[in-house]
Amino acid sequence: MGRLAILKQIAHDIASQFGPDCEVVIHDLKTNEPEHSIVYIENGHVTGRGIGDGPSNAVFDVKRHVRKNDQEEMKDHSGYLMKTSEGKILKCSTSYIRDDDGTLHYVFGINYDISRLTMIESALHDLITPINKEEKPKEITHSVNDLLDHLIEESVALVGKPVALMNKEDKVTAIQFLNDSGAFLITKSGDKVASYFGISKYTLYSYIDVNK
Repeated sequence: MGRLAILKQIAHDIASQFGPDCEVVIHDLKTNEPEHSIVYIENGHVTGRGIGDGPSNAVFDVKRHVRKNDQEEMKDHSGYLMKTSEGKILKCSTSYIRDDDGTLHYVFGINYDISRLTMIESALHDLITPINKEEKPKEITHSVNDLLDHLIEESVALVGKPVALMNKEDKVTAIQFLNDSGAFLITKSGDKVASYFGISKYTLYSYIDVNK
C-alpha cells in the first residue's frame, strides 16, 4: 500500500472517530498543479473546500521554506487556531509527511470545528484551548487569489495606514512583508500587488531588494 493510500485510510478513520465537525485534508506538495493541491478531504463542509481546491497557509509555509532551502526545519504544528470566512473557529493540527529521501511530499491537516464547544468551554477547556494562547486565528482561504488578498490585507494592517496615506518607506515595509510571506510565489501576484500599491512592477522589485 502506498504512502498516500495509508494517509487516506488514517484520514478516514480520524474523521469517522470525531464526527462531522472534524475535517481531515491531505495536500500533495509534488502535484503538477500546485494551485490545486488538495488530493483528499473528509468533511470538507467544515471549511467549504473540496478535492482540487487551492493550497492553505500550511502549504505556503512549506513553499517558503523550500525557497529558502531549509525544509528540514519544517516541524509539525499542533493545537493552533484558524477561522473560516463564515466565522467558524477551528482547532487545527498540521503534519508534514516526507518521502524516503527526506523531501516533503504531503501536508496532513486536521481541522476541528470548536464553535459550538466554545459555549461550554469551562467543561471542555483542555480540549479546545490552543497551545499558544496568544496566537490569533488566521483565515482559511479557498483559492490562491483569496490567500493573496488576505496577505495584502495583513501587509496594510502591519503598516497601520491605508495605501493612499503610505509613503515610500511604508510601501517598502508592506511589500517586503508580502515577499517574506511567499505572496510572490502566486502566479501573476506581482501585477496585482503593484496595482494595489499604485507603483510599477520595476518599483515593486526594487522595493523587494531594499536593504538586502
